[in-house]
Amino acid sequence: MNLNTLKEFRHGMYNCFGNAKDALFNLLDALSSEAGASSFPELSFSPFFERTWASLYEALEDGQIDAEGLRKVFVDFAPLPQAGEIVFLGVDTSNLYRPEAETAEDRTLVPIANLPKNTHAANPGWVMSHVVLLPKQAGQGTFVLDTARVRSTELATEVAARQLRAVVALLVARGLHPIIVGDRWYACAPFLARLADVEEAPLLRVKSNRVFYRPAPARLPGQLGASRKDGDRFQCKDESSQGEPDETWEGLDAKGARIEVRCWNHLHLRTARWVEVSVIQIIRHGASGKARDPKISWFVWKGDRSAPLAQISPTYRLRYSHEHGYRFDKQELLWDVPRLSTPQRTERWTQIVACAHNLLVLARPVVEGCYRPWETRYSVRTLAQVRRAMPTLLHQLGTPARPPQLRGKAPGRAKGFHPKPRTRHPAIRKTSKKQKTSKKRASA
Repeated sequence: MNLNTLKEFRHGMYNCFGNAKDALFNLLDALSSEAGASSFPELSFSPFFERTWASLYEALEDGQIDAEGLRKVFVDFAPLPQAGEIVFLGVDTSNLYRPEAETAEDRTLVPIANLPKNTHAANPGWVMSHVVLLPKQAGQGTFVLDTARVRSTELATEVAARQLRAVVALLVARGLHPIIVGDRWYACAPFLARLADVEEAPLLRVKSNRVFYRPAPARLPGQLGASRKDGDRFQCKDESSQGEPDETWEGLDAKGARIEVRCWNHLHLRTARWVEVSVIQIIRHGASGKARDPKISWFVWKGDRSAPLAQISPTYRLRYSHEHGYRFDKQELLWDVPRLSTPQRTERWTQIVACAHNLLVLARPVVEGCYRPWETRYSVRTLAQVRRAMPTLLHQLGTPARPPQLRGKAPGRAKGFHPKPRTRHPAIRKTSKKQKTSKKRASA
């Protein structure tokens, strides 16, 4: 990575901006360098934001961003390996809670994360889905490849599948072999069915009560009735239904504790019989057995190649970098701070945050980190340390944004104009197909 590549990346992002492109790019530079800002208006204090604080909100209100073009720019400049190698993609969602924004459209009730056990609560808000490039080593940071909002009429798995199809197509065209790493919410029939014809290999965590089925037995001569569509049941928590595994592997984990991996091939879900998967069980004898450190974990693997049993556990651990990326975006890049009034403005703000995140990742090899007195210099530079050193680099790179043009004082509202109050929008509660069916039966 050099300064010329960074300039090309910045010009590529600038060309994806439409209306208010100069103000949007000033906002991007301010966000990636103003480490002292703790609120959204304080970004206007940055010397790289050449406009007044009101232009922050005007840029997100009037601006336009080409999401498809931005995705292509991200893939073109991502730190990818050589052609023919494997890349790891992470897919997940994060919630932006807006409980008091009654005038905001299309809010859905989303669960609140990290609550005590047996505690369930939900707040109105928006759900954002991300596809990121996972690092091969911890601490290197993720690289965002695509962002999208999950609307109230969509499922998170549907949006994620649409994003992955677009990203995987770009990566396969470059001669790479993507492996998708996802949490247990994606190990479902709709998600696997939507990616059945995509050249990828998902590694997805599975709930311990999930049920799979073996291939249907062959029809016997003279058998009456319809043929069986599914074979014997395979339930993760029922050892009597599992039988002998098709493949096994045993070794030591990073801490030297014994680990066993078992794999059962040629299984499927009942609602997606045409998608054949392998179910993998990992037994970690050195685990504590707590919720965050289970002794037994279950995974699903789908791909033309057999599952690399020795690499299942290290590969899935790469997904934790996605969570750290969300934490950096919310704590450092103020992703959850602005209270924007429409979901469209929030989508633009999310894309600006992704641009700043990626700019810091690409600038890490170029800048000397700005360290606090208590921070060590012998570990990988964090994105927060890179962000503190960005002002010097941005002065060297310059900006493609044009300077603002003064237009005088605005005339203000016309005399006698009385704005109408905004429309209130209730939060939308998503219901599953089972709940909808039970409601219809009850009403009938």
